[in-house]
Amino acid sequence: MSSSLSSSSQDIATLYTDHHGWLQGWLRRRLANACDAADLAQDTFVRILGARDLKTIETPRAYLTTVAKGVLVNWYRRQALEQAYLEALALLPEPEAPSPEQRALVLETLQQIDAMLDQLPPLVRRTFLLSQLDGMKYEDIAQQLDLSLSSVKRYMAQAFRQCLQLLE
Repeated sequence: MSSSLSSSSQDIATLYTDHHGWLQGWLRRRLANACDAADLAQDTFVRILGARDLKTIETPRAYLTTVAKGVLVNWYRRQALEQAYLEALALLPEPEAPSPEQRALVLETLQQIDAMLDQLPPLVRRTFLLSQLDGMKYEDIAQQLDLSLSSVKRYMAQAFRQCLQLLE
């Protein structure tokens, strides 16, 4: 094992040992749920693995808080997406309701789509959603967003490329 890898492993181990309990408590106060707090604390540390040189972090708790807030926002978004899906399912007649396995697959797919959309620049995402969800024509999107038609086409191509990468 190289010395830089060993040093990096030691840095993350120290960060984890010194601050995991504090971070989990911080998350538990915000979530009022110890299980979700434990999961999100782990997700936070997984996210910072290899993210940067941990020796350069001057205030570890501030850094962990910032990363944890991002993890928490994503978690809330997933929860809201799941809740919206479950509410839509509740409106379906019983014979049309999907099986638990189908529900899990749809939720996973929705979360992947949400993550893909989140990676798009805001204007590209807005263009894509106006086209795909609102059914707007490219000309109407261009007018509404004050863009050229060629920009709308370019943004749509960018969004579709991102979608294709999701499928690979």
